[in-house]
Amino acid sequence: MPLPKVMVARGDQRHVRQPVPPSSVKGMDTTEPAIVAENLTKTYHGAVAVDAVSLVVGAGETFGILGTNGAGKTTTVEMIAGLRSPDRGSVTVLGLDPRRDRSRVRQVLGVQLQQSHLHGALRVSELVDLYRSFYPNPRPSAELLHMVGLTDHRRTRFEKLSGGQQQRLSIALALVGRPRVVILDELTTGLDPRARRRIWGMVELLQEHGVTILLVSHSMEEVERLCHRVALIDAGRIIAADTPAGLATLAGVETLDDAFVVLTGNELEEAE
Repeated sequence: MPLPKVMVARGDQRHVRQPVPPSSVKGMDTTEPAIVAENLTKTYHGAVAVDAVSLVVGAGETFGILGTNGAGKTTTVEMIAGLRSPDRGSVTVLGLDPRRDRSRVRQVLGVQLQQSHLHGALRVSELVDLYRSFYPNPRPSAELLHMVGLTDHRRTRFEKLSGGQQQRLSIALALVGRPRVVILDELTTGLDPRARRRIWGMVELLQEHGVTILLVSHSMEEVERLCHRVALIDAGRIIAADTPAGLATLAGVETLDDAFVVLTGNELEEAE
């Protein structure tokens, strides 16, 4: 039976489901939002990669960004992290501008991106110790390596790690400084099922400690398990944002997977 069609106008925010505010999410600390992005826009060689993206993430919330490859997810979070300058728009993290207040933001924001550019000759323990030197009260090395299951690889050179192990090390490095806000981009891509469940458990522990998490993914299972709210992004624009159940209701379907197809018109490939 074909899925019902829902009218969603990409170019007209009046027809886009407005995000559920953080104040309506049970358990959120809503005194001040952790992340505020307004009209973020980025163009490369005449092609729009991110088109007027706006979002508000409450303190202690886990907010997911879900989309296909090339939808603009990574560029969006790179602008939020201060790693890329927007052509237009603004962003604050805990009230700080990630570009102007770079040194202060680094003390409260942890970032794990899809690709790691670390010195291949350094050992796991050396990389962790290097990152620990950047913070006044870092997590202990042993705790970090245990969190991501790399204790037995602490003396392994980075270049000798598998892709999944490099991914786990990147997650550990994002958590070194006990950040209040964490950006996780394709968190479990390349991880085997056992490692994936371990990392999900780590994220749930961060949630218990009130850490705000911006999670970029194209894994339905991951988003449904971890996220309070989810934004669907397509062709650089947020098409809809709500709780996973709210998105399914908006689309008139039963699952987030089907809601994504209805609202964006695209199939979502699961991460391997």
